[in-house]
Amino acid sequence: MAKPNVFIVDDDMDVRDSLSALLESAGFVVTPFESANAFLAGYKNETGCCLVTDIRMPGMDGLALQAELGRREIKLPIIIMTGHGDVPLAVRAMKAGAIDFLEKPFDDQRLIASVQKALEVGEITQADRARAAAAEESLGDLTDRERDVLLLLVAGHSNKVVAHKLNISPRTVEVHRGHIMDKTKARNLAGLVRIALAAGLKFPETG
Repeated sequence: MAKPNVFIVDDDMDVRDSLSALLESAGFVVTPFESANAFLAGYKNETGCCLVTDIRMPGMDGLALQAELGRREIKLPIIIMTGHGDVPLAVRAMKAGAIDFLEKPFDDQRLIASVQKALEVGEITQADRARAAAAEESLGDLTDRERDVLLLLVAGHSNKVVAHKLNISPRTVEVHRGHIMDKTKARNLAGLVRIALAAGLKFPETG
């Protein structure tokens, strides 16, 4: 199993070298970059990684890099390094989704703990995306009518109520329900609800 890769983006070579040495000694694989543009050019949409970036750099700074990753839909856990007086910028980064910010100078163990946290968050996010993709795929073969039935069933409606709302017979609802269970491979209604939630379906209001 590949070790977690930590990307470091900082225009200061001494900072890159010291952080690389520290994180490598803690068991991480480290890939340093001297600028945000260099990182964007070299990044290969890898999983199990995180990014540690300085907030102030020539050209594209840390906030702009974070925004660019968002535009490219790259879901990479980000840790922001800040200098004195940059806390308001760091708060902006946190609001935009950064995992943590470290105010220089920071303790070695603080960085290691922050990186571990970011990698854990990344693993959870990756697992969530995988579940969502699998759920969406399992719902992809449903007909429009089956999807209508599914939404009402997972909203908590009985077969009779579903039949009334869709102006079909309860027997037809049963048939559709059987097809839905077969196509999604859900064992029961609870399993169907989990699939619908993972796929991000919007449930209709009950009542």
